Amino acid sequence: MIRRRSSYRSLASLQRDNRGCRACAEAGYPLESLPVLQPFEGQRAYMFGQAPGAVEGEQRRPWRGRAGRTLRRWLELGEDEFYATFYCASVTRCYPGKAPSGRGDRTPSAPEQELCAFWRERELKLIRPLLIVPVGGLAARRLLGLRRVTDCVGDRFEHEGAVAIPLPHPSGASGWLNDPANRMRVAGAAALIRYELTRIGEKRPGR
Repeated sequence: MIRRRSSYRSLASLQRDNRGCRACAEAGYPLESLPVLQPFEGQRAYMFGQAPGAVEGEQRRPWRGRAGRTLRRWLELGEDEFYATFYCASVTRCYPGKAPSGRGDRTPSAPEQELCAFWRERELKLIRPLLIVPVGGLAARRLLGLRRVTDCVGDRFEHEGAVAIPLPHPSGASGWLNDPANRMRVAGAAALIRYELTRIGEKRPGR
């Protein structure tokens, strides 16, 4: 039975219900994992990707595969520091399976994205992050209404009181990063993110 409350008072109860969600599977979409979630430990930055990959679906923890290692390298963060800094979520929460072409993973359909939007909306109300990092074009479109990654990487946006700094998806399936100008955009965006993380650190109690 899928359980969704009209409101949540804690992220723990939200995650308990999200962990058992099978709304997309029951609607007939070919998912290949259960929802992938990360424990909340007071993170004030929110990483928002497209969907878990195969490794993430198996381990049920975000950013465990090659794309996650690339992302941490861009941000100059070790593994433990990365998870302590970012609460990681995504447009859809289950591994969607491979793309029909065989190259990369399947992009979740618009109905799947809508079914999962419920969880993101309530997460953001509970966490109230100071920094949001949408990763990839789909995440930037869903969260910020931006059309193309090239138009937004390296820029700073506002979203419901938080700073939002988009990154491209670090997947090897994309040729976007083959362009030196785009790699420069990534370096600029990563520098902005590190600066905002420093500001968040300065706002912590006792600082």
